[in-house]
Amino acid sequence: MTRADDVRSVLVRVPATSANLGPGFDTLGLAVSLYDELVVTTTTGSDVEVHVEGVGAGEVPTDESNLVVQAIAAAYASVGQPLPGLRLEARNVIPHGRGLGSSAAAIVSGVVAAKGLLEGVVEFSSADLLRVATEMEGHPDNVAPALFGGLTIAWMTSSGPAHKRLLVHRGVSPVVFVPESTLSTKLARSLQPASVPHEDATFNVSRSALLVAALIQSPELLLAATEDRLHQSYRASAMPETDALISLLRDAGLAAVVSGAGPSLLVLGSDPAQRLFAADLVAEHSLSDWRAVMLAVDLRGATVKPHPVENQDPLGI
Repeated sequence: MTRADDVRSVLVRVPATSANLGPGFDTLGLAVSLYDELVVTTTTGSDVEVHVEGVGAGEVPTDESNLVVQAIAAAYASVGQPLPGLRLEARNVIPHGRGLGSSAAAIVSGVVAAKGLLEGVVEFSSADLLRVATEMEGHPDNVAPALFGGLTIAWMTSSGPAHKRLLVHRGVSPVVFVPESTLSTKLARSLQPASVPHEDATFNVSRSALLVAALIQSPELLLAATEDRLHQSYRASAMPETDALISLLRDAGLAAVVSGAGPSLLVLGSDPAQRLFAADLVAEHSLSDWRAVMLAVDLRGATVKPHPVENQDPLGI
């Protein structure tokens, strides 16, 4: 029987996500093939030690206030287990503050690490992981695809968050355009009105339903299916170049949307050639530097596996 105070180490891998996907505000999310990886090791003391390489190095907290550590602590507390000392070795790739779910990835990293560290002591169900992650993130649209992969529909019930995972049509070809600038989710949300016209709400209900069909069955409908009247126009003033590029791409027949809260933009191509066409358009018409990242849909979501404690290269990659 594994004891909670055994020294253990796990390797965690979590994908980036793009939420909303146009009309699916706070409901739809897509996991994509861009990953943060970290090794979490318990220690016999009570101290927390965090090392970060890549995105966020020298910027994110390296003590108990680190978001991954907070998520581990929340997961341990949710099952009544004392938090051990921790050593984290993170290699981050997901951009921060650009609408690709970096905070959700950190939270999911923590709850999944806790699941791995407590294996044999306490078991976490999928519902447990989603609940803890949603409580920290505030809404499930990013944490659900980060946890489970693919396309997810997430919603809240009287007993907590719920989700449905769907497989995406193999013809769907995502590309994300990442700017140098950032935008806080809090600021983006502050631009949302308290209410919207009934006509706009009805419009988005129809497009959200169509988008699910387009993503799992009929990619040729993606342009119509990604139309939105609930959030993107209200946030446009905070990211004018994103808005201009989306208009340009959509006028060219490409299903372009704001990725999450922005300012990155996501193009959901119906075939790989559309991604190259989109990249050419952005390169030709953008006023600043945008990095095109050709991606696949991630099918696995977050993974965790045991890691040798004595390994001198913590990430082994």
